Amino acid sequence: MYLDLLAALESSWLGHAGRHSAWLYTVANLLHVLGAAFVVGGIAVFDLKVLAEHGKRAWEVGRYATPLAAVGLALQIPTGTLLLAVEARALGVNPAFYVKLAFIALGFVNVALFHARFGTALRAGALPAEARIYAVISLLAWIVVLLAGRMIAYL
Repeated sequence: MYLDLLAALESSWLGHAGRHSAWLYTVANLLHVLGAAFVVGGIAVFDLKVLAEHGKRAWEVGRYATPLAAVGLALQIPTGTLLLAVEARALGVNPAFYVKLAFIALGFVNVALFHARFGTALRAGALPAEARIYAVISLLAWIVVLLAGRMIAYL
């Protein structure tokens, strides 16, 4: 069923448009990289604040970092879909693609758990020491996402 979905995506109008328009593919690729910079940059700044100062006033950084990461995500989803659609049957079974998806999931689960567990403390202006574990996991997860995304082209 998964392979059928990949084949359908690749044969869709989106896959066709991506394969036959150098400009569309190039712009999508550029926006995907820019989106990655926004997502990982926003998240990394917040995580580093949590690590460096034990989360003191991390919510102030989060006020700017979270919208930046959200804009990045809004860029990444449609551009990633287009980039995948161009060669969905090949890219969708690439081991690096699986790693990328797994670490994206880890990053999202980690942020959800962080906010569920420490949301009140974050808004109060200070985080307990164990919040730093989530920041380390987050940084590592998003770095692996970037690495795996680059490795897709080479595997």
